[in-house]
Amino acid sequence: MPRTFEDKIKTLGELETLCRALRAEGKRVAHCHGVFDLMHPGHVRHFEAARAEGDVLIVTVTPDRFVNKGPGRPVFNERLRSESVAALGSVAFVAITESPSAEDVIRRLRPSVYVKGSDYADVNNDLTGKIADERRAVEQVGGRIHFTTEIAFSSSNLLNLHFDVYPEEAQGFLRDFRQRHSADEVIGLLKDLQRLRVLVVGETIIDEYHYVQALQKSPKELLVTTRLVREEHFAGGILACANHAAGFCGQVDIVTVLGRRDSREAFIRRQLKPNVAPRFFYREDTGTIVKRRYVEQAFLNKMFEVSFLDEGDLPLSITRAVEEYLEQVLPEYDLVIIADYGHGFLNRDLIRMLASESRFLAVNVQTNSANLGYNLITKYPRADYVCIDEPEVRLAAHDNRSKLEEIVGRLAKDLSSRRVAITRGHNGCISYGDPDGFFQVPVLSREIVDRIGAGDAYLSVTAPCAAVGYHPEVVGFIGNAVGALAVRIVGNRTAVEPVPLFKFINALLQ
Repeated sequence: MPRTFEDKIKTLGELETLCRALRAEGKRVAHCHGVFDLMHPGHVRHFEAARAEGDVLIVTVTPDRFVNKGPGRPVFNERLRSESVAALGSVAFVAITESPSAEDVIRRLRPSVYVKGSDYADVNNDLTGKIADERRAVEQVGGRIHFTTEIAFSSSNLLNLHFDVYPEEAQGFLRDFRQRHSADEVIGLLKDLQRLRVLVVGETIIDEYHYVQALQKSPKELLVTTRLVREEHFAGGILACANHAAGFCGQVDIVTVLGRRDSREAFIRRQLKPNVAPRFFYREDTGTIVKRRYVEQAFLNKMFEVSFLDEGDLPLSITRAVEEYLEQVLPEYDLVIIADYGHGFLNRDLIRMLASESRFLAVNVQTNSANLGYNLITKYPRADYVCIDEPEVRLAAHDNRSKLEEIVGRLAKDLSSRRVAITRGHNGCISYGDPDGFFQVPVLSREIVDRIGAGDAYLSVTAPCAAVGYHPEVVGFIGNAVGALAVRIVGNRTAVEPVPLFKFINALLQ
């Protein structure tokens, strides 16, 4: 057996060989798996109880890249976490895993007993939904699962109390918010959104990231030359909105327009989640909108963008076809989400219909480089929920000096909006609800990989919350939690999914 705790730390391959040898000797191997971000007495008691279930206790540790508890976690890197576990006398060997799930590790190590804490004994309380899969995996290799009943502590709670895991301005907000709302309550509210039927309307955008490596300056031109390394294509625009919403709402449908010349339809259909049903209309005179960004690969710095779009008026025949379709289907939806990027699909006639016929209308009108000053929220006669950023609301109000609350109050009155969310970048958000008033929610993380698509994610998850009537402070908190996860995703590579969001909320509110 190893003499020092450093000798206990093995690669997963080495641990697999050791487990095979232990089984050959007739030894019963007990196995624990987890993050173990902050070692505490609960872990010590848990490992002692696990050791009693076998002859040898092995522990596997989730690597940093798969710790799914939101920004700021893990606090301690995988090596330090492994060393902390290995330092315990009850633990024989430790390895860092190579995959996000424990099932793969269980199948490789083939333990006699897989040991979890008592908080996993009730399948209904498992945020990951993985405990049933882990039980199945250990039974497949001839083992069993065991739940310890030792004293329990929460690493997240201890980290929140004693470590500055989140931005300074968030610490006070979270302490106060925890007094009024629990993680179980907020997660329960999000789970209740499954009953909603949602329609997302707006422009389809294909986001392309062309990753480049900078070369030397051209000797004859004032020109920076780059070498193309690789490229990625993402489903952006309302496709991204629909995928975000589809993680939380049971049925999400799309109404959008594609261009016949280069529709990208096959790619688009592959990118949509199974519970997203698109209804495409087609323009013969153009292609589907593509925004191609050239990105310096090492640090994800965006160098410049080329947009492939035709902002001409939507042909009257298509407008009429969309109107006829919407007249038939709008009564079926609890919520209509409009993501208006200002590229020609949502014209005056369609806006008027959606504003008058939608049961609950959530609107984001985006100001971008192609429509600066021309695409404003004020072109909508009605919106039950408005979700835009601070520059957009100030531009719409032609007011860059008044208090934001005053501007939002006027906007809400003009649009008959009972709910408004104004995102403010590193300053968090302001969430308004009638009759509850204004609530400021600070940013919950300063870790940023890519801002593209973060606003769409915020809109897509908070709009269902607003439609159901959740308290505006809770809506703002959920939105900022979604935003904190979204800015860690490159482009629209993936949607913000329920399980990572639930884990992050649980970590925030412990």
